Amino acid sequence: MSIENLILNVDSYKASHYLQYPPGTEFISSYIECRGGDFSETVFFGLQAFIKQYLQSPITISNIVEAGQLLKDHGLPFYREGWEHIVHVHQGLLPLEISAVEEGSVIPLHNVTAQIVNTCPSCFWLTSYIETALVRALWYPCTVATQSREIKKTIARFLQETADTQNSLLYQLHDFGARGVSSHESALLGGMAHLVNFHGTDTLSGILGARNFYAADMPGFSIPAAEHSTITAWGRDGEALAYQNILQHFSGKNKTVAVVSDSYDLWNAVEQIWGGRLKNTIQNSGGTLVIRPDSGNPVQIVVECIERLMRIFGTHTNSKGYRVLPDYIRVIQGDSISRITIPKILQTMKKHKQSAENVTFGMGGELLQKVDRDLMSFAMKASAIRINGIWRDIYKDPRTGPEKRSKRGRLALIQGENGKFRTIRIEELGQHKNLLRPVFCNGKLLLETTFTEIRNRAAI
Repeated sequence: MSIENLILNVDSYKASHYLQYPPGTEFISSYIECRGGDFSETVFFGLQAFIKQYLQSPITISNIVEAGQLLKDHGLPFYREGWEHIVHVHQGLLPLEISAVEEGSVIPLHNVTAQIVNTCPSCFWLTSYIETALVRALWYPCTVATQSREIKKTIARFLQETADTQNSLLYQLHDFGARGVSSHESALLGGMAHLVNFHGTDTLSGILGARNFYAADMPGFSIPAAEHSTITAWGRDGEALAYQNILQHFSGKNKTVAVVSDSYDLWNAVEQIWGGRLKNTIQNSGGTLVIRPDSGNPVQIVVECIERLMRIFGTHTNSKGYRVLPDYIRVIQGDSISRITIPKILQTMKKHKQSAENVTFGMGGELLQKVDRDLMSFAMKASAIRINGIWRDIYKDPRTGPEKRSKRGRLALIQGENGKFRTIRIEELGQHKNLLRPVFCNGKLLLETTFTEIRNRAAI
């Protein structure tokens, strides 16, 4: 049995919906929006990857046979005639049109970002059938890209306040999340979404995704780095030898290496090894050593680690009045990092007159895994139906949950002269430009965007 069968990429109950719409139904139009949540706007990203991966391969008779038997055994009806119609009349390609904003666009919540409608009256049921796969394909990369961008804004603000330049910004949030996600595909989508905003990553899957789906060249970079096993393998008495070995292999002019330094005693490593036995080697390497604390309270540990390094290696004071370590030494904090702890760390550093350019953050599960669909209340809802040639609005307006009230009619997204985005009915479009552009129709990708274009649109 194939796990790639698109007919089965659905919530079970959807299989019964072809029998539930009114007689004479011909077309159903649905839209996607973020209805609220922790952020005020969303970065739209991931649609092209979904189209390329799932919507350009035709449904086959074999898929239909397989799905029919499974759903029957599962306790559900199966619309064999409908799927056979898609195979015989549409060559197995889904008769759908998807319109959406440009990927990388930053859209305020409560606005339409995509709209989906069937293109064949016989397939009126297909619009909502695709909801499961489409919403899942979009909420996750959109949410990761949005959170990553919000953190970028936070770091940029502290750089603006405490540093002379923002040259380091694109590398100050590094993706450590590959091992913390639920699947390889999550690592691919989430890692790719983070790269919309930053250039630092250890999630190779994200590199592959950006190259495969968005024509990226090399969208992210990393450096040699130690882990605890490469330190503890030398034994406690050999800790200094482990560090020295790493410097011998990876330090040098314009080279950067990161070394986790809390395997035993972080402060001994900072004071006696990095700041003692290996101090001259670090100062004369021509490259940069990045020391990584990996335990303890991140706010306290980062500030104290930087303070000790400043006492040992010296500092200079920038034009903003904040202290900066020599270029050959920096700190990366990769433990307990989140969108909550990052501003706390940077604020405490600022209080101690430490510039934000002294630190880089590595973020893992909080970046790629500890997000969900409810973070921005991501939803797809039907808003219009054509029955016997006449379009009419459909909507939900629950008395017990007014925040879930849905939009009505066929929709468009416009941007006024003041730059404000607004969702309107398609009939009200007039001379306005509809920012929802047809991206997919009947199995074909109509517009292709590059990763560079996406980054430019999402830039802060």
